[in-house]
Amino acid sequence: MSISHYIKEIGRGKEGARSLNTEQAHDLMSQVLDGQVTDLELGAFAMAMRIKGETVDETAGFLQAATARCLPITTRQPAVVLPSYNGARKLPNLTTLLALLLAQEDVPVLVHGMPEDPGRVTTAEIFHDLGLPVARDAGDVAAAWQRREPVYIRTDLLCPPLARLLDARWTIGLRNSGHTIAKLLDPCPAGTALRVVNYTHPEYGTMLTEFLQNTIANALLMRGTEGEPVADPRRLPRLDVFIDGFLRNDLSVPAHDGVLRELPVLPRTCDAATTAMYIQSVISGEKPAPGPLAQQVACLLASLAALAHAHPQEKLA
Repeated sequence: MSISHYIKEIGRGKEGARSLNTEQAHDLMSQVLDGQVTDLELGAFAMAMRIKGETVDETAGFLQAATARCLPITTRQPAVVLPSYNGARKLPNLTTLLALLLAQEDVPVLVHGMPEDPGRVTTAEIFHDLGLPVARDAGDVAAAWQRREPVYIRTDLLCPPLARLLDARWTIGLRNSGHTIAKLLDPCPAGTALRVVNYTHPEYGTMLTEFLQNTIANALLMRGTEGEPVADPRRLPRLDVFIDGFLRNDLSVPAHDGVLRELPVLPRTCDAATTAMYIQSVISGEKPAPGPLAQQVACLLASLAALAHAHPQEKLA
């Protein structure tokens, strides 16, 4: 098989490119993930989508293909899924702190991501330094949740073909549509988890709002901190909550204008060891959690309660 006819449509430049419908996007991504395309086709696809940008229908089709090839994870109660794919360069990566604060409230938390990224501090490194569980399969995830611990799983174990697509970045030199899909990936059955979906560029926020509405999603949409699904500890971004695709203004939280009156005392460096020590000091009660993170936790707890109310029959064994 070949995806050349799809490349012909999407590869006409930013102004001339034609978008694919959901079925076409699903077929294209299925071939890519199943290794049925040549390296040349893969590079052409990655570059064409990078220039054109994904539409809502294309994103839906791509995500359906990836989810079908994903390790299924079941949960007995509504869980939070934190896709962690950027890491930190300037600020401490506090995705693990968010996961631990939620776990303290008896919330099952699954974090997934790529374990290494040169020049960035990944969540995987911080999980390792804190001695938190790293899963190899669904059984490990269930065991960690039984102990009321957040758990991390590598993308190459959660969805191996997606990890291979993400690794194409190191050959091509640019991120591709796989990165967008990874930050939307939810391996839990419908109605049993709340994704934290983050974006960096405002245009993606607009596209993702429509995507979450059209796909009847349960999610918290926010502008991320250096691309991570955690509130900036210095200011609260807007938190938009979607339950069954409906934007719930009663659960959403407006952005905080400007910086906080009292800025949290953060580590001077953002390396994994220093970040892990800071997170441990917050979890132990030695230091307070940054206000924006505490507000994000409160927002997620209220949203999980709404999700449980909307899907009482979705609790799985």
